[in-house]
Amino acid sequence: MSGRFKEINKVVLAYSGGLDTSVIAKWLQQTYDCEVVTFTADIGQGEEVEPARSKAKAMGIKEIFIEDLCEEFVRDYVNPMFRANALYEGEYLLGTSIARPLIAKRLVEIASETGADAIAHGATGKGNDQVRFELGAYALSPSIQVIAPWREWDLNSRDRLLAYCDNHGIPVEKRLGSKSPYSMDANLLHISYEGDVLENPADEPEESMWLWTVSPEAAPDIATYLELDYEKGDIVGIDGHAMSPATVLKHLNKVAGANGIGRADIVENRYVGMKSRGCYETPGGTVMLRAHRAIESVTLDRELAHLKDDLMPRYASLVYNGYWWSPERVAIQSLVDNSQQYVNGKVRLKLYKGNVIVVGRESNDSLFDEDVATFEDDTGAYDQTDATGFIKLNALRLRIAAQ
Repeated sequence: MSGRFKEINKVVLAYSGGLDTSVIAKWLQQTYDCEVVTFTADIGQGEEVEPARSKAKAMGIKEIFIEDLCEEFVRDYVNPMFRANALYEGEYLLGTSIARPLIAKRLVEIASETGADAIAHGATGKGNDQVRFELGAYALSPSIQVIAPWREWDLNSRDRLLAYCDNHGIPVEKRLGSKSPYSMDANLLHISYEGDVLENPADEPEESMWLWTVSPEAAPDIATYLELDYEKGDIVGIDGHAMSPATVLKHLNKVAGANGIGRADIVENRYVGMKSRGCYETPGGTVMLRAHRAIESVTLDRELAHLKDDLMPRYASLVYNGYWWSPERVAIQSLVDNSQQYVNGKVRLKLYKGNVIVVGRESNDSLFDEDVATFEDDTGAYDQTDATGFIKLNALRLRIAAQ
């Protein structure tokens, strides 16, 4: 047993049923001589999660948790983040980042429910996810012990992992020739790709890599129109049909992906210090961001909207770096949520060959006043001569500086 830990009798493992976490399950049993509990979350990754049960049973694991968290994921994590219009470094819609606090929360909850001493995850020692999982876990359960096998073992290649499986009878399908060359992560908000040809930022991704979106060139020649219904900053219906949070995102993913919307190719700054090139497909999220800013444009006061924009990069960095459960993120979220009480109404969009085009927005809570904004004859709501003094007062410091 590692000297860094107190005696561990039981550990809850974030378990996908794939190669890495199957090896980790057996490695934990051997290295720590402990009981392993597996937790598999369905957050819309598009893969069957139930096979993880039989794989865990085959390794003698008795306590197996498999949970559908799609609605909770969108309701309590994705939607609050989009109320803030969060965008990391101007491009990344935080698809991987936002899933980690939910998984961390369930890991520590299951640890409490089962009397486990520790949790474990399969994130590597070079990425952001190890930070996100562990910051979240410690924020929610300060005394929890966290085991990160990739920072301890020497099984640092696929061949070594497969050899370990052969030596210990671990049931993992090798399926030679069918494995993607990319490191991928998916949930209901996005799918990400890293590694292989993407490690050179100069190389264009292969078209065959993209799984959720057609290329803009291959998208339909006829535009698709959508009407989104908003209540307090969240989409509650599409084209007049009420929908649950997860159903909204699933529908937007399908429609936007079919119109070539949502691809991003980014070189981002990881929290651990390195630059990393990744490609992302976030079709529904791309629509959500554009539409939310459209409904806010007619319902938010100017200074409140600008305050939100000032705070957004900080908020996005908190999500990216793993501080979802921090007091500062919670405080910013309170401000954001308070700002959304009048963000109600409808947004009409045109989706066409990779573009999300806003074609209309309306709200019973709109602050847009046509009588004030009109270029036609004034109705008395705005006296244009007042602008003379306004301009001179605001120019005073500029004129003094110029002298």
